[in-house]
Amino acid sequence: MPSARARRRNVLGAFKVPQAERVAGRNILLVDDVLTTGANAEAASRALKRAGAAKVQVLALARVVRAAEMPI
Repeated sequence: MPSARARRRNVLGAFKVPQAERVAGRNILLVDDVLTTGANAEAASRALKRAGAAKVQVLALARVVRAAEMPI
């Protein structure tokens, strides 16, 4: 699996909002099935904010947790 940094670079500019007027001033809920590095959610949120969204919140149905991050 690529590093989180590599994943962020990979998705730079991947998301566009073709009709910015549809999101301008709105609160957006972005739903992600699995949050791994967060790069997709971060890039999509950034595109929505640049298009004028007032607030972007992310709801992930599952999150990948590395063994090193798990408390014992």
